[in-house]
Amino acid sequence: MYQVKVHQEKGLSVYELFDTEFGSWLKVVPERGGIITGLGVENEEIFFLNEDTLYDAEKNIRGGIPILFPISGQLENGQYEWNGQVYKMKNHGVARNYPWEVVETCTNEKTASITLRLTSNDGTLKEYPFKFEVIFTYTITKNDLRIDQVYRNISENAMPIYAGFHPYFKTSYKDLIYQTDAKTYLDYNDMRKKSIQDSLDLTDLKESIVLLDAAQREISFDLSDQKKTVTMRYGDEFKYIVLWTEKGQEFICVEPWMAMTDELNRKEELVMVEPGKSLHTSLVISVK
Repeated sequence: MYQVKVHQEKGLSVYELFDTEFGSWLKVVPERGGIITGLGVENEEIFFLNEDTLYDAEKNIRGGIPILFPISGQLENGQYEWNGQVYKMKNHGVARNYPWEVVETCTNEKTASITLRLTSNDGTLKEYPFKFEVIFTYTITKNDLRIDQVYRNISENAMPIYAGFHPYFKTSYKDLIYQTDAKTYLDYNDMRKKSIQDSLDLTDLKESIVLLDAAQREISFDLSDQKKTVTMRYGDEFKYIVLWTEKGQEFICVEPWMAMTDELNRKEELVMVEPGKSLHTSLVISVK
């Protein structure tokens, strides 16, 4: 039977969804951008987390799954223009910088879930001039984490987004073979487009790489430390997978993005949500 418990850690509320029979768990910290900080499968932690960054509100969290909304990546000079006005926005958007509201938690014999909500406020409107409501439902089963997403536009004008996720998978081995139908990638270290031959070694790379031309919205890879295979399946809106690591740190990030970095300035692949409408999509992470 799945259960949900809440406890305090250094002033933060931590929601734990778990099933002791299967050794599955999920940890969520709503106040820190609705972030998932831990995922357990068969009694093994799947995600990397630098706890110092979690408990320091001035730092961006290194670990778990930061939520990227309304943008993924950076903006040139940290700014963009919309309807003749210039706005400044931090990397990866506003969602990870505000507390999310817990709407509900649910359990049954096979799953546990938590639903969170973020709505626009005076702070977000200074960076992003659209009123919105974003609702995420995290659901765990024995081997799966499912993230159902609703991006709702409550503005009077069409709302541009290119959301994404930034999962930190725990591993010391960074030369991995990715099961994907992508044939090419852009290497941000030298800005060259390259062919995918076999493995992609992130070990000594400072900047990320992005898989460019996958038709299937699915990618798999092995975490050798845990002897586990991770498969990620995601909605059609997520056109790209960004791969990144940090030298000397034991993680790789495998990140579904709706568009490439700085898209709010290029305005070529923006996902537009019409007034009063919602975009519904999902991400499923399976570990076996």
